[in-house]
Formats: sequence, structure tokens, C-alpha cells
Amino acid sequence: MFLLLPLPLIRFVLRFVSALAALAALPAAVLAEGFQTSVPHAILVDAGTHTVLLEKAADDFVTPASTVKVMTAEIVFHEIAEGRLKLDDEFTVSEHAWRSGGAPAGGSAMFLPVNSRAKVEDLIRGLVIVSGNDAAITLAEGVAGSEEAFVGRMNKRASELGLAKSIFGNPWGQAGPDQKVTPREMVQLAAHVIETYPDFYRYFGEKEFTWNKIRQQNRNPLLTMSLGADGLKTGNIDSSGFGLVGSAVQDDRRLIVAVYGAKTAKERAEEARKLLQWGFRNFEEKQLFKAGEPVGTAQVYGGDSGAVAVVSPTDVKVLLQRGVSEKLSGKVVYEGPLIAPVAAGAKVAKLEIRRGSTVVLEQPLEAAESVEQGSLPSRAFDAAYEYAAAAIHSKLAKKQ
Repeated sequence: MFLLLPLPLIRFVLRFVSALAALAALPAAVLAEGFQTSVPHAILVDAGTHTVLLEKAADDFVTPASTVKVMTAEIVFHEIAEGRLKLDDEFTVSEHAWRSGGAPAGGSAMFLPVNSRAKVEDLIRGLVIVSGNDAAITLAEGVAGSEEAFVGRMNKRASELGLAKSIFGNPWGQAGPDQKVTPREMVQLAAHVIETYPDFYRYFGEKEFTWNKIRQQNRNPLLTMSLGADGLKTGNIDSSGFGLVGSAVQDDRRLIVAVYGAKTAKERAEEARKLLQWGFRNFEEKQLFKAGEPVGTAQVYGGDSGAVAVVSPTDVKVLLQRGVSEKLSGKVVYEGPLIAPVAAGAKVAKLEIRRGSTVVLEQPLEAAESVEQGSLPSRAFDAAYEYAAAAIHSKLAKKQ
């Protein structure tokens, strides 16, 4: 009898959520409680828990200016980590790099002479300490053969890193329609660089750099503010204002901040400083789930079990603002039902922790155990259920 039931030939992708009632009683991190920032675009994130402490228009497109050099540095660091590049390799300074990014251009520069050669390590310092446009172009040409080819790598790498919205048009910060990022994704990029390349990230924190007898100070104002700041980049284009992506550590807690659209360099520095100080002083860490502890369940189609528990491979923690009694809510989100067989440890869902409509934390979830393919009658029953559910869903959609 079961074999006579029609089996759906199309997999209907349904989105299920499992509410976590246990989270309802937890106080939430208030994204702007007791703090306002004058810059139009800002985001502050705890690197350890990935909790968003504050955000303001963080998903809007902004002009990155020289903060784009964080992406340029990531590609260079990746090339070194993969063994395709060495710190003592040398690149030649082309006329394009000298004329467009060097002294004749009048922008921030390492002051590389045309046709000279410089080691990769020196170019990295010129890129991230003094924000040299000539260093950025020379690295791009040395790594990829041309600036245009390097831009292709930037966008490919951005996609690999999950930067879904940001678009890169050049490696040094020139404004243009093909050069736009979001503050949230710049913080995501910064977190990746800090975590993945600790041996290279240290260059961002060096306070000065001397090249060819020219001594220049690091352009990041946070490094002189006794905040525990240790790196990343500033940027400025007259049409879009002043921006900064920075990071600091206090008491083993790392915060990452991005601000864009400040009217002056002073406002940029002050607002970034105030954000970091506010984050360090007003939040405490709370554990929601231990690693391996069931968070919820996901439905399974065609398996010897109709559901599987989902767990986080690491502890789930958030930063909560002290003295605030608002609530967090959570849900398990996945596309499903999952199709058997499902392997234990497979990434099958994600946990979303929200304050109101704002997602403050996303955590990948894994299947706690394997679910094998079920018997033929069981799979036929699941098929009939899916067929009926799809038909009902279609009718309801037509009525709407």
C-alpha cells in the first residue's frame, strides 16, 4: 500500500525554527543602552563570543578608503601562509605604483622610488603602518601580476570568507562605484585576520616605520590611547568622511570596532575610543550552552529517526550589559527537513540569538548523532507527508 503513494520528485525546501524557551528569561545586551555615537555608521563586536554590542546602520554600504588595505593585507598574509610568498621576497616598484600611489600622487605613501625593489616584509609595514598607497599597488602587482588581477583575487577571497555584500575595486582605497563595503563585514574581516594570522597581525600595531630614511608614525590614533589597542586601519576620503577599523584587548577580552562617516579625524578617534571604553566597562560574559549540549532538534526526512538533536561544537557565550533586564530570544534555523543519511558532526543548522529583531549572535550547529536511512515503508510515509505538506502550503499561498 505504501508503495502506491506518489513520491515527490521535487525537494520542497521548508524553513523550520525551534524556539528556545529557556533563553526567554535571560537579560539581553542592549545595543545602545546608555550610549549614543555621533558617527552615522558603527558596530562594536566582542571577538571571543561574536556578540554584537552595538550597531548603527552597520549593513549600509560605505566607502572604505584606506581601510580596504585590511583586505589587501589578508591576501598577502594568505599567500605567505600557503607557501607561495616569503617575507624576504622582493618586488619591483612600477611607474604606475610610483605615479598613482607614491609621492607624485600626494596621498599617503611609503615613498618608494620608481624601479626600486623592496622586500615583502617592508611593503607590508608600508601598507599597514603608514598606509602607503604605493606599497599596496606594488604588493598587488607583485602577487597577481597586475592591480586588476589582484582585485579579482580580492573579490574571490571576500566570497570565500563570507563577505557577501562587500565589493572591492582597488587594493589601496581609491573611491569608485566598485569599491563599497559594510561596517559589519569589515569587522568580520578584521576578526578573521586577527585570529588566522597572529604572527602577521602584529605589524598593524607597530607605532612607526622608517623607510629610505623617512620616518612615519602609525596613522591609527587608538594605539596611543592606553586602551590596549593593537591594530588595524584608518581611512579618509573627503566625499565620504573618516573611517576606522580597530581592535583592543583588556583582561583577555578583545573588542573590534568599525566607525565610518565621521566628519573629522578627531571625531573618528573619539567615537572609536568611547565605543571601546563603553564595551569594556559595561558588559560581562554569560554562558548559554556548553559545547556538545543539545540546543534543539532538526527534522529528518527518510531516516530511521524523524529528528536529530543539534549541538554547538564550542561553548555558546554572549556578552550581556550589566544592570539591563531586557530579554534574549533564540531559535535554531535550518533548511529542511534534513535528508537522511545525516552524519554525526555535520553542520546542519545555526543558532540565532536575538534582541528584538536584531541578531546579536550566530553560532553554527552540528548533528549530535548519525541518522541512517530508514526502511522503505518509513521513507514512503515521509514522502507522503512531504507531498501533503507541500500541497497544503501551495493552497495557503494561493489564498494569500
